Amino acid sequence: MKLIATMSSGFESITARELQDLGYKTQTENGKVYFDGEQEDIAKANLWLRSADRIKILIGTFKATTFDELFEKVHAIAWDNWLPLNAAFPIKARTVKSALHSERDIQAITKKAIVNKMADVYMRRGRLPESGATFQIETRIHKDEVEVTIDTTGASLYKRGYRQEHGLAPLKENFAASMILLTVWHPNMPFVDPTTGSGTIAIEAARLARNIAPGIQRHFAFEDFDWFDSKLLENLKKEAKAGETNPELNIFASDIDGSMIDIAKLNAHDAGVLHDINFKQVALKDLKIEGDDGVVIANPPYGQRMSEISKVRELYKEMGTVFDTIPTWSKYILTSDLEFEKYYGQKATKKRKLYNGSIRTDYYQYWATRRH
Repeated sequence: MKLIATMSSGFESITARELQDLGYKTQTENGKVYFDGEQEDIAKANLWLRSADRIKILIGTFKATTFDELFEKVHAIAWDNWLPLNAAFPIKARTVKSALHSERDIQAITKKAIVNKMADVYMRRGRLPESGATFQIETRIHKDEVEVTIDTTGASLYKRGYRQEHGLAPLKENFAASMILLTVWHPNMPFVDPTTGSGTIAIEAARLARNIAPGIQRHFAFEDFDWFDSKLLENLKKEAKAGETNPELNIFASDIDGSMIDIAKLNAHDAGVLHDINFKQVALKDLKIEGDDGVVIANPPYGQRMSEISKVRELYKEMGTVFDTIPTWSKYILTSDLEFEKYYGQKATKKRKLYNGSIRTDYYQYWATRRH
């Protein structure tokens, strides 16, 4: 099968590297990475990818500039290889720079073509029951090139299954993991998350360090597919559990809000890493960071998270002052404030544009000064 991993824009290289580390050859496009695989690979990618949103099966590619052409080519797909008679198959549609620009009509035509094909194959007339497992189908058209896919994931892969509580603007788990994977951090290095909120960044760091499979606690859509061998995921989860490690970690997470620290601890407990993280209520300006050669990752309040921009910028100044005392540490800060460097007091070594949901952000990277 041709498979697609999707992710937030800006993280394509991270997902491609994760897939390559799992042994796959990849091809990257904007927002997606293609790779080939079988049933086991669907399970493995869903279970192990930290940065991806979902894994899809590419079941048809063709060009279409009219609705008749779209109908005929969707109808030509061997849907009975994928869908049982009672499958529920909602349709999503997306179109960009294409002759077919009505997403509602694309949905309707795709649905009609599949219903007609299934009715022909199963010799049924009238409506199909759609009482069984859900197969989420998407018809995506870009410059008249059509991709028809089936989603194997279900709820997005950021839903790891451990976060019960969160703050007002929680960072998604896969976004936090991707931020970590963009740094130089290794589990034998100190790690500080000074604006931890609900603890997501520190928790993802601890789970990465302990080699805990990100999808180990959750259910996937493919588990309900009648053609999927359930033993494959079962065996992969057993292997994953056997491969977990318990290294000595130096991970510190703090927040000015004590109630957020309580939430972060609860989430860390449910994620199985509470004993790996030192949580503490402390204002950023009072933070004392000890040791050398560590990594700081901060997701301070920004944009919609704090309406009073002057308070946010005061926090950036405090951050600059505190972080100036640890030149041998690498610092990574995510914010939507384009004037961040001015208030932080230093130009970033490197800046990377990312989208936190619909919010355009920059990931400011300050690389460590080498000790002589």
